[in-house]
Amino acid sequence: MMFMVKYAIAKQLAGKRIITTDGEELGRVIDLYVNELNGKIESVLIEPNPDSSLAVRAKQEGAGMITVPYSAVLDVKDVMVVDRRGLTA
Repeated sequence: MMFMVKYAIAKQLAGKRIITTDGEELGRVIDLYVNELNGKIESVLIEPNPDSSLAVRAKQEGAGMITVPYSAVLDVKDVMVVDRRGLTA
């Protein structure tokens, strides 16, 4: 039964907009990385908004997607809010 709850939560996060505490729209949730041993979300895979600072970083790294640590997530409601200070440079 616990598996179904986790699946439902992950499904609700897919496609959710991600913004920083200062209002920059970073992009949208594509996938979640979950620790298989403890079941905790470790990071969020983001398709960056083309105008965001993450898109610049993705281009520099030669990647289309960016991974954000879940520890940077402050709140999830209509959007996922992340603390910019928690983003790795």
